[in-house]
Amino acid sequence: MSYLCVMTMKYDEAKHRFIQQWGALGSAWGISRTMAQIQAVLLLSPEPMTADELMDELGISRGNVSMSLKSLIEWGVATKEYKAGERKEYFKAEKDIYRIATQVAHERRKRELEPVLHMLESIKDMDDQEITKSKREEMQKISGDILDFAKKSDSLLKKFISAEKNWFLNKIMKL
Repeated sequence: MSYLCVMTMKYDEAKHRFIQQWGALGSAWGISRTMAQIQAVLLLSPEPMTADELMDELGISRGNVSMSLKSLIEWGVATKEYKAGERKEYFKAEKDIYRIATQVAHERRKRELEPVLHMLESIKDMDDQEITKSKREEMQKISGDILDFAKKSDSLLKKFISAEKNWFLNKIMKL
């Protein structure tokens, strides 16, 4: 179905679709589908939720909920809180979409781009005389090109992560 198609649906169906699609999007961001689905439930919830409520909502195990919540907190897109007089832990999602995007960019940079940059830096001056000159030059050229691209990507990500929300959105709107 085209996203331009307008149709009326009930809340439960819309919620289910949102949770499923957010789960698929999360997979593309580099997090597990379940982790993204828990985040989606928390995003839609007007009140913080317990792990038991999340288990019931998604029909998943306590261990899966616990591990996913821990990861969401580590990524900085969810928080844990307590209510006075209760022993249960409650969880809520960061709801500022720009903040979520910058946190995801920050985590992906740290987990994916930084290791590649370190690896490429470590091999750029490789000088193995036991291989042919053409192989050595080809490896240095390709790894150098990738390093250059990775550095430019890293610079762009750093700007996005550190940019003030209003400044960044104004720049995007001018495009």
